[in-house]
Amino acid sequence: MSTENIVEKAPLTLTEGAVKELKKLKDQQEISDDFGLRVGVEGGGCSGMSYILGFDQKKDGDSEFEIEGIRVFMNKAHGLYLAGMEVDFQNGLDARGFTFNNPNASSTCGCGSSFSA
Repeated sequence: MSTENIVEKAPLTLTEGAVKELKKLKDQQEISDDFGLRVGVEGGGCSGMSYILGFDQKKDGDSEFEIEGIRVFMNKAHGLYLAGMEVDFQNGLDARGFTFNNPNASSTCGCGSSFSA
């Protein structure tokens, strides 16, 4: 893995639970090291914007970070919306899946997968 384009400090964090689940998913799905975790936003959702979270290859215009051994790609324009965000993984009776704690969100939907800024 080339470290030429890796920025020193990622604008977001992954909790221990999120890191553990992401590494497990990468192993189970046999995702190659050419792929990293894409984190971003897109228009849509009940609050205006939805989160993007999935494995993808690096694209032009991406920043690259490394968090706990996980390559993370993010379109540079999305940094404004994601700075300070924490991605967690919940595995409980009342909630299961990835959650987003975004200090830039002025409101979120009931399911927590979309927000407005």
